[in-house]
Amino acid sequence: MQLTTGGIVAASKVSPSRARAGTGPTSSAVIDDQNEFVVGLLVPINGSAGIWGPSSIACAQLAQAEINADGGLLDRRLRLRVIDSSDEALEVGHVTGELMRSGAIDAIVGMHTSQVRQRVLRDVARQIPYVYTPLYEGGELHARRVRIGRDAGPAVAAGDRAPDEALSRSALDVHRQRLRVAARVAPARGALRVSTVAERCWPIVTLPFGVEDHSELLDEIRRLRPDAILLSLVGQDAVNFNRAFGRCGCCRATCSGLSCAIEENGLLAIRADNTDGLFVSSGYFASLDNDSNMAFKERYYNHFGQRAPTLNSLGQSTYEGMHFMAALARRAAEGEAPLIGPLATPLPFRSVRGTRYLGNDQCLQPTYLAEARGHFFQAPVAL
Repeated sequence: MQLTTGGIVAASKVSPSRARAGTGPTSSAVIDDQNEFVVGLLVPINGSAGIWGPSSIACAQLAQAEINADGGLLDRRLRLRVIDSSDEALEVGHVTGELMRSGAIDAIVGMHTSQVRQRVLRDVARQIPYVYTPLYEGGELHARRVRIGRDAGPAVAAGDRAPDEALSRSALDVHRQRLRVAARVAPARGALRVSTVAERCWPIVTLPFGVEDHSELLDEIRRLRPDAILLSLVGQDAVNFNRAFGRCGCCRATCSGLSCAIEENGLLAIRADNTDGLFVSSGYFASLDNDSNMAFKERYYNHFGQRAPTLNSLGQSTYEGMHFMAALARRAAEGEAPLIGPLATPLPFRSVRGTRYLGNDQCLQPTYLAEARGHFFQAPVAL
């Protein structure tokens, strides 16, 4: 595997003690080692979203090992080329475009923010397949660009649709109310602005990346006294805010938080005493107790060992993305059209989440809601 950061390439691989031999599937197929199929894996390895990097790379490596053990991709050995797609990596579009134009990558699997996706698309356009794996806010549905992540709209609405058995009574009261006031914190540039939707007033607080002092925002929350806060902050920004929010006892005691982007790594970083009243909507939790996830976790820890990066929704999405990319390539080789939706039947691929892809506007997968308790998410409930 190659690690590409700002145009500088350095070798990177899992150590032999971590990637244990003989633990993956086997195949007698002959792979052409001289003609590799190279996937550019765009994941953040630095900056505010760098917390997602280790698990994202590990999950993609597991998919790579499985595909190669099963005969490779179109009889070619699959190789990963990791490209730093941190928000702070301003040249990520140029770097990716140069790799594409030189023939160094055949396809892209991306797990990064939408801001990075837009940078990459300016240079890559629609020239090679691009599978985008995390939560997706909509738009930009063009040929050769595929999203397999959940829609952000249903995820944000999870608080209103939580089933009776999902949460404690006090939390249910919060999510059942027709919220008059809610603060929404989003990673963007700008200042406080207010918009009205029906009878709800939604103050939207927009913050730049990297904010560490949240005292003014916490004062505003005290003044507004919202029933709930919808958090769109990601990575280290989400960690910093929730630490401050947890320490502000008067806020957490009267207000719950709902996020679509906090995962197991972020929860650990927030610290156990700052997670009371925090709920997360996601398409995957490591604590899901179903056969598909149990089998996936067994393969993951057999491959990397018990000290492997913590599994989470964002990291695990690269596993889905790699297997989805392989399914797209096989479909293209078979000459079936259209390559990318709308499809009459779901595109078959190996998915832990049970994703059913019929097209960019019909990518169906379960959505779960879980309450944070200390360092862990309680048993997720399907919505």
